[in-house]
Amino acid sequence: MKVLIIPDVHLKPRIFDLAGEIMKNSDCERAVFVGDLVDDWGCERNVKLYEDTFQKAADFVRQYPDTLWCYGNHDLAYLWNKYDHPGYSVFAKDVVCSNFSILKASFTHPENMAIMHQINNVLFSHAGLVKAFVYYWLEDVKDDIDAVIDAVNNPRVNVMWDDISPVWARPQEEYGSYELCFPECLQVVGHTPVKRITQYGNLLTTDTFSTYSNGEPYGNEEMCWVDTVEKTWGIVHRKKR
Repeated sequence: MKVLIIPDVHLKPRIFDLAGEIMKNSDCERAVFVGDLVDDWGCERNVKLYEDTFQKAADFVRQYPDTLWCYGNHDLAYLWNKYDHPGYSVFAKDVVCSNFSILKASFTHPENMAIMHQINNVLFSHAGLVKAFVYYWLEDVKDDIDAVIDAVNNPRVNVMWDDISPVWARPQEEYGSYELCFPECLQVVGHTPVKRITQYGNLLTTDTFSTYSNGEPYGNEEMCWVDTVEKTWGIVHRKKR
């Protein structure tokens, strides 16, 4: 199956417009969002931007209700009352929590919104599933991929707030040498900004829309598709210069 990867949005509703155009004009069969819909530099008081972003997300999901959605750390900070999370907006808290409930009702199945998903030979999460996390917190089921995914999607909050969890880990080479769990799978993540979509071994990092604190783009704003059987990928959109 060929799926479109929607990377970290961080209050950029135009990404959903772009994703809709790609779904209409490409052979992608499904979309997967890898998390962090909310929060961006200096936007804590811009409640309307939060509302507009949720509206665009809801419009996209209503059109493509079999989309899979991975929660990111910024998203879960609101649902789990992590008030001290960087970027957390006390002004937008009620908007975020109520709209996540509304958004969840738009999906084909409520379980389409979760921390981790698997399609064929590909795992999707916000930050990545590393062996250190699984062996520490989920040792009893560490060799059963279905049981691990189920445990991740039914978490204890303190477990998922560990800095090596699938919403916080940074297994990219420049951050350390965390070994991925289930190396037979390709893992697709966001969370860590990159200049361009980059594959490190079996890890594909896609967050190319994040910005510096002054609003300047960090990455090149490209998007990709992933073939979930062949574990291959390609660029489906590149920003016009």
